[in-house]
Amino acid sequence: MSRKRCTIVNFLSYRERCLGALVGVLGLLSLHCSSSPSGNDQPQEPGPPDSPENPDPSTGDPTRLIGAFQVRSLPAAASEEGGAEAAGTSSLLGKIYDGPTPSQIVWEEKTVEGGCRLLTPRVPFCNEPCGGSAVCVEDDTCQPYPTAHSAGPVTATGLNIESGEASFVMNPVANNYQPPAGAKLLYPPADEGQTVRFEASGDYFSAFAVEAKGVRPLELQGGAVLLDPNQAVTLEWTPPGQAGISTIEVTLDISHHGGTKGKIECAVEDTGSLELPASLVTQLLDLGVAGFPSILVTRKAVGSTTIAQGRVDLVISSQVERPVEIAGLTSCHDDSECPDGQTCQRDLTCQ
Repeated sequence: MSRKRCTIVNFLSYRERCLGALVGVLGLLSLHCSSSPSGNDQPQEPGPPDSPENPDPSTGDPTRLIGAFQVRSLPAAASEEGGAEAAGTSSLLGKIYDGPTPSQIVWEEKTVEGGCRLLTPRVPFCNEPCGGSAVCVEDDTCQPYPTAHSAGPVTATGLNIESGEASFVMNPVANNYQPPAGAKLLYPPADEGQTVRFEASGDYFSAFAVEAKGVRPLELQGGAVLLDPNQAVTLEWTPPGQAGISTIEVTLDISHHGGTKGKIECAVEDTGSLELPASLVTQLLDLGVAGFPSILVTRKAVGSTTIAQGRVDLVISSQVERPVEIAGLTSCHDDSECPDGQTCQRDLTCQ
């Protein structure tokens, strides 16, 4: 089965991927897994300024996620042709908004088991179009998109920089924060357990500081993940060198190229292994599949601070994505990749 990714998606999967990228910037995982027993850890609107839930608006609402700095690394991976491993890569991106970012897809929890949950998508409908400045977040309910603003120059310390310097300053460019020229991040971007600190001098948003710990690069064992009905899936990885710093989040999506029908998300302790329950795997397969299914495993450490407008996160993560193999499924980009007598469908499967 080809492991190449494809950018051809239908309306729902395209919207989901685009929103996923924006949400990723805000620290909600591609693909986000709840670390709370209820799974209800999505940012929520605060109460009115004089409400009991928010008696002092100057302190901000910690449940209202408005932005994040993402320090993300992708471990080295062998080439598809079996050649030498490519080098691991690191990236940094930050952005802060004046409110939470709405989503056009509502993910509804269907089943919860063993730190994992099965989610299915629902797209709300608004009789009155929301226009380009807002999104339909519930039936006949529009929510405006937030606007990004500056927090002034941000000083980053504790990261591994090619120049050997201890820190660098990021100035906002179109209200985006990235390392300046000459401040290339090494791989890994931070040593395990190393304190990483971002300190904003203040501008539209007030001055703040946020810290998180560096994580060990994720080493996921095995190759492609096999899915069979009524069979649990066991994931194994090298445990962290220091306990209590990181957690593991998993997203299993086997239908995103055909208009996603559901996904499994897990949020668990970083112990070195995880079993995806057979019941959830079976239910996900029953929802349907599309070409090039994949599983994303993320080791992450998160630090947070709260300003008047809400919460800002610093997320340090290491991600590994693996292809998923399903009996009877042949993925394709065109007819030449299909068995005789079959053609490549819009969902990138041979039929």
